Amino acid sequence: MNAQTAQTARTAKTAGTEQAGTTEELPWIEDAGKVAPMDARRLSRLFFDRLQVLEEGTPEYQYARNTLIEMNLSLVRFAANRFRNRGSGDMEDIIQVGTIGLIKAIDRFD
Repeated sequence: MNAQTAQTARTAKTAGTEQAGTTEELPWIEDAGKVAPMDARRLSRLFFDRLQVLEEGTPEYQYARNTLIEMNLSLVRFAANRFRNRGSGDMEDIIQVGTIGLIKAIDRFD
């Protein structure tokens, strides 16, 4: 992790759950939007792995899901910028559609 990301991430026991007698913890990310892209890639794998074992609707599941969405919004903005010069509408509309696609992709990820 780079220095900026290290400042925004700390371990939180409230983000972990008891699994087979051991506590698996997710890093607590204060501002997921400030996570560096390389760190976001590594953290996304960790959060996706935890989403598979967490029960939907629990606070831990919601934390993992919401953090994944916030960490990957920079990817949506990057992709939206590629359509800026095509005259395909307002930039906010493109980002909104991309964000909805990101949420659906996270919810459907296996």
